[in-house]
Amino acid sequence: MSSAKAVTDASFQTDVLEHDKPIMVDFWAEWCGPCRAVSPILDKIAEENSDKLDIVKLNVDDNPETAMKIPAMYVFRGGEVVKRVIGAKPKPALEADLAEFLA
Repeated sequence: MSSAKAVTDASFQTDVLEHDKPIMVDFWAEWCGPCRAVSPILDKIAEENSDKLDIVKLNVDDNPETAMKIPAMYVFRGGEVVKRVIGAKPKPALEADLAEFLA
C-alpha cells in the first residue's frame, strides 16, 4: 500500500494548491519504468517524513487536465539538468528564465 496519497484533477486544487505544508507531487504514469522504480522510494520518504513533507501522486494518464496545466521544462548540459522551468509563461518571461543560455 502506498504511503503517498493519490490526487486527481478534481482534488488537485484542495489537496495540493491549498495544502498547508510543503508537498511534493509525483507526476507518474503506469507505462513509465522510472516512475514505477521511484514509487517505493517516494512511499518510504513519505512514511518517514510525514511531519515535514507530504508526497502525493498524480497519474497523468488518468488526470490529463492537471498534467497539462503544469508544464515542466528542463535544460540539459553535459547530460545533467542545469535548469528547471515550471509553468506556462509568456515569451519574455521564458527568455528571462533562459537568459544564461541565450547570451
